[in-house]
Amino acid sequence: MRRTWIGTLIVLTVVAAVWYMLAGPAYSEETQRTFIGASKCKTCHKTEAQGQQYVLWEKAAHSKAYETLAGESAKAIAKERGIEDPQTAAECLKCHVTAYGVDKKFLGEKYAITDGVGCESCHGAGGDYSKMKTMKAITSGETEPASVGLVIPNEKTCVGCHNEESPTFKEFDFEKMVAKIAHPIPEERKAKYKAAE
Repeated sequence: MRRTWIGTLIVLTVVAAVWYMLAGPAYSEETQRTFIGASKCKTCHKTEAQGQQYVLWEKAAHSKAYETLAGESAKAIAKERGIEDPQTAAECLKCHVTAYGVDKKFLGEKYAITDGVGCESCHGAGGDYSKMKTMKAITSGETEPASVGLVIPNEKTCVGCHNEESPTFKEFDFEKMVAKIAHPIPEERKAKYKAAE
């Protein structure tokens, strides 16, 4: 009798495990947030008082990452690798556009592939942190950035694309490159957010 009970328990455990592996949970524990697009970020991040992050990004190579794939140099590299069109090839788009491979239902109205490597490529999908109230709460320390999807990029974030898999990779000096694209919120603005809380 005891063996039957133990055998039944084992069978039920195996069946439950197989069902879980095949069906999985009813929801994902890591929910995908919506990508809002660089022009939506521009709303707040264009002024001098805020730090002109959008203006700095617009002048940088990241904003032209998709555009570069239409150039003769990109086409020549693609041809060497057997790629017909770099602006449609997964090998290129995975690092030259924001949100490549994300289900279209998570791409907001203002999302545009032509933004290239936009704000959300490095900072995460902005759907849950883009509101002014949320950003103020993050800046003041009231809200943990990761809890609303805001990524604080580090070297690991950058080397996801700036690595030897890239056909134009030479070397990547994180400290030098992060200084080159720095776009912080001015300290006086942070102080103002903290004072308002």
